[in-house]
Amino acid sequence: MTDANTPSRDARPIAEPLLDALGELARTPMLLVATDYDGTIAPIVDDPMRAVPDRETSVALRTLATLDQTHVGVISSRALRDLAALSRLPAEIHLVGSHGSEFDVDFAIRMDADVAARRDAIGEGLAAIVRDHPGASLEQKPASVAFHWRAMDPDSAPAAVAAVDAFAATLDDVIVRKGKMVTELGVMSTNKGLALETLRSSVGAGAVLFVGDDVTDEDAFATLTGPDVGVKVGAGETAAPYRVGDTSDVATMLEHLATMRADWLAGAGLVPIEQHSLLSDQRTAAIVTPDARITWFCAPRLDDPAIFAELLGGPTAGHFTVSSATGDAPIQRYVDETMILESTFGDGQVVVTDYLDVSDGRPNLIAGRSDLIRHLSGTGTATIEFAPRLDFGRFPTQIEVRDDGLELANARDLIVLRSPGVDWEIEPSGPHQTAYATVDLSAGDVTLELRVGTASLRGESDESRRRAHTTRFWADWAGLLELPSEAPDFVRRSALVLKALVYGPSGGIAAAPTTSLPEHLGGIRNWDYRYCWLRDAALSAAALVRLGSHTEAMDYLDWVFGVLERGDGEPERLNPLYALDGGKLPPEADITELAGYGGSRPVRVGNAADNQVQLDVFGPIVDLVHLLGERGAPLSTQHWRLVEAMVGAVEKRWNEPDHGIWEIRAAPRHHVYSKVMCWVTVDRAIRIGNDVFGRTRDDWVGLRDQIAEDIFENGWNETVNSFTAAYDGTDLDASVLMVGLAGLVAPDDPRFEGTVRGVEAQLRDGPTVYRYHHDDGLPGVEGGFHLMTSWLIDSYALLGELDEAHSLFRKLLATAGETGLLAEEYDPVAHRSLGNHPQAYSHLGVINNALNLSR
Repeated sequence: MTDANTPSRDARPIAEPLLDALGELARTPMLLVATDYDGTIAPIVDDPMRAVPDRETSVALRTLATLDQTHVGVISSRALRDLAALSRLPAEIHLVGSHGSEFDVDFAIRMDADVAARRDAIGEGLAAIVRDHPGASLEQKPASVAFHWRAMDPDSAPAAVAAVDAFAATLDDVIVRKGKMVTELGVMSTNKGLALETLRSSVGAGAVLFVGDDVTDEDAFATLTGPDVGVKVGAGETAAPYRVGDTSDVATMLEHLATMRADWLAGAGLVPIEQHSLLSDQRTAAIVTPDARITWFCAPRLDDPAIFAELLGGPTAGHFTVSSATGDAPIQRYVDETMILESTFGDGQVVVTDYLDVSDGRPNLIAGRSDLIRHLSGTGTATIEFAPRLDFGRFPTQIEVRDDGLELANARDLIVLRSPGVDWEIEPSGPHQTAYATVDLSAGDVTLELRVGTASLRGESDESRRRAHTTRFWADWAGLLELPSEAPDFVRRSALVLKALVYGPSGGIAAAPTTSLPEHLGGIRNWDYRYCWLRDAALSAAALVRLGSHTEAMDYLDWVFGVLERGDGEPERLNPLYALDGGKLPPEADITELAGYGGSRPVRVGNAADNQVQLDVFGPIVDLVHLLGERGAPLSTQHWRLVEAMVGAVEKRWNEPDHGIWEIRAAPRHHVYSKVMCWVTVDRAIRIGNDVFGRTRDDWVGLRDQIAEDIFENGWNETVNSFTAAYDGTDLDASVLMVGLAGLVAPDDPRFEGTVRGVEAQLRDGPTVYRYHHDDGLPGVEGGFHLMTSWLIDSYALLGELDEAHSLFRKLLATAGETGLLAEEYDPVAHRSLGNHPQAYSHLGVINNALNLSR
């Protein structure tokens, strides 16, 4: 294929508006490309049985058909057998014959006898006309007969056409179709529009490109709507909005589309995951691109449907864009020690200050309202595009202009955009509406307030006051942190990310604010992380405790109490994760309307891992209680009962197989990491009893030693000189570094060093460490996992290899984006971040690394 803007032959260049439309089409989640045959991909010739596709067109169609999430069809008036024989297109391309009557070659055999008799009678009548008009020919089709006069003398053709029309007038229930130098008499009511709709439905296409040249193609053009694109070939009236000259232009156009589609599926033009920034009010979150475009925002809660989902579906999925009229790219930074983001275009011509308002504190969180504020200042002109799309774009979004702003008229939740002084233009965009505005900032600042949870557009507190209060909320908290000497600024930003992932109304902590950012670009390793994992949240809270902040940990433990109270009273049956309010998750489902980041589908909501058995979850919770006890936090008898419940759960289930920390969707195994964390549960419980509550449990000592002996006997493998992923294999897993990090074995134990060397040799690649390399049943190869990189850094430090630890730590930090945020994973080959962003695991790992390296 050639470059998307370079024709492959001596052909007319494709018009810019059509190229733009093709570019949008190329980013469609599921695309159907459908064409007519004669006059579209095959030039019209005198002998219809010698009409074959242009070679370049055939190559382009074949290329498109091989791309993921891309379907190709040819809908022709020809009989299906003739279409297949002439086109020689592969089976991946859907062929539809007889104006949409024939979707399979057995159609003629299954036709009703009466219908076939009527068709044969038409053929006999037309054959008589052919005998009287030299140059005319017939084309027999399963449901029709076509009379061609393209080879006739032009002076004689009108008489032949008149004879056909007169014959047709004598027939009952005949379908007459007129095309280029052909009249077709059919016995079944169908058309290319119905055929196109059938194809669209069968492949689940979100958008369609249809290309045709004939009058009969107008039925197909008439079905196009929203993001669909119709292209007319040649002259003549048409409903299609675009036009090209001939079949050669069609080939060029399809080559452009194939190239753009392939580039998009490969990730070209994507904003790198790590370059996105985060806004939070501890209720929901927004993701902002480096050019001040909000491309992800769920409302009213972090785990609710998105109203801006461009991050996963392209511009048609919704965004909120502010840009400089000059087209400059901004410089972006967080304001001091806050979650307030500032984007500066040019030399201060346009300055966009973004934040989610927390000026009213926790009561506002509980009340259920979020205000996303975009303050515009400067001396230049700013353009605004407000394109909300309800329910990930699945529900039509209507915008109503009101005094001082806009209202989403048909939203389930109350949503308004307060924008005093802004003149809006509302334009249709498929089933949705988009609001546009231009503002001259030299005349004064402009404040845009997206309010979720109220229909009020009245003025409230002054923006500068709200910003000052929001600044204090974040900065006062960050100012109390006990920062290490190693990378203090990065650690502070990581702590702010963890604080931002706390769901204020309940104390639950989200693993990440996004869903389905891919672990393998273009693949299916896409998961919803907008929930509270028992393990992840406990580790996040523990990292903040180590920095001197206890509130998040105490609130999280209260959240755990709530989960247990709402459950069945059996802690051993705890799910690995819950909704942010502590409730059950919705069933895992796919949002088929979204293309996915870089074509990575499916886009998932919900997470089926909540039904897995993960026996490691008790360890981080009890370890957190132990850490709080060491730091003098106000623990109560309720916390002691929680510790007892966790040990009881381990006692009942520690010797069972489970799905492990990585939630592999396969048969359970005896994972070494899970066993180690069961050991941690009991070990830390013993310490808590002795050091905090003055209670000794001798039976727990025996249980702890029994688990340890089992791990040593079954988890250590002499052949590979390492602890392995599970008892039943020799495959390595970086999570087993926890044998030393958790204290099961001493740092100078040869088994720990052997495990570190095994992980280093098999799973480290430059600046990153993979979780494992064994087959997990899913296609594609994920990136290295930042938390595992952190665990290897900590392991180097335990072994006294500080130079290597510092070196790898610096490489880890270098994978972050410009505003200091880390995704879940990193691809050392393509040099790009992968997975949901920003990821709690990644930031808590950095915090622990910096603390350990500073000691």
